[in-house]
Amino acid sequence: MNKKPHAMILGTGRALPEKILTNADLEKIVATSDSWIFERTGIRERRVAEPGVPLSVLAVGAARAALEDAGIAATEIDLIVLGTVTGDMKFPATACLVQEQLGATNAAAFDISAACSGFLYGLQIAAALMASAGYRHALVIGGEVLTSMVNWEDRDTCVLFGDGAGAVVLGPSDGRRGLVHGVLGSNGAFSQLLYNPGCGSLNPPTVANVAEKLHTIRMEGREVFRHAVTSMTTALQRALDEAGLTAGDLDLLIPHQANMRIIEAVTKRFGVVTEKVYVNVERYGNTSAASIPIALDEALRGGRIKSGDTVGLVTFGAGFTWAAAILRF
Repeated sequence: MNKKPHAMILGTGRALPEKILTNADLEKIVATSDSWIFERTGIRERRVAEPGVPLSVLAVGAARAALEDAGIAATEIDLIVLGTVTGDMKFPATACLVQEQLGATNAAAFDISAACSGFLYGLQIAAALMASAGYRHALVIGGEVLTSMVNWEDRDTCVLFGDGAGAVVLGPSDGRRGLVHGVLGSNGAFSQLLYNPGCGSLNPPTVANVAEKLHTIRMEGREVFRHAVTSMTTALQRALDEAGLTAGDLDLLIPHQANMRIIEAVTKRFGVVTEKVYVNVERYGNTSAASIPIALDEALRGGRIKSGDTVGLVTFGAGFTWAAAILRF
């Protein structure tokens, strides 16, 4: 490995709504079935935030768990980066609301919009700012309340998404552990294959636009699948190459939990055995920017990641955006 990390993960945390929406529950809402959903996605259930519960509640819960795990006080955080497309409101940034609720009075705070790639974008932005601007401790959060923009009459999309948040606390690396390398990518030429057309300046929330459900998710599933597999494969290979590693050097791979078929296609291309791939999509569905930090927290607390392990993270989202990162623990 020819790269040395300068930022490492000190603690992780996650927060999920208590309400579980199963495939059987969805059978009562839309024309679908448990077998139809599971065979195509690998999803059995997902978590759903109750009405009136905004993203900030989940983000704060995940952040507090990560701070406790790291043994870091909120006042020691210099930077908060929140990846999300479902913030509490258009502005201010939900990261500012999180800062206030945590009491992180010394932190700069902002949101980034990179859809499912939001957490890995945030992780690399935070690490870069730690290196260039002297921030010592950063809180990186990925969180979504995607069910707030789901069209429950569209069976192709409403079965996919769930709510949740995950967070990590970054601190100075000991020179061995931490973010070894990361890559980011995007291609706006395919933005119309996965998007939410409403509630922005293009289609503001007028009565007519809301009636047309322009505030809900639109997706061309087959095309998204094809681009996701290609982009995730390319991103992970580039991250490994530039870190001087091969797929065989990975002790664990945590891919974005969007769809089991995508996960299987990506891991097959790298020849990564099932035992080295972390999967929880069956229980949570696609939580977008929250997907990887939730899985990372579960893997660490469940003993799937040990000291000295090399872990790969890879994701793909609307935009299109994609990202990969190599971590050493």
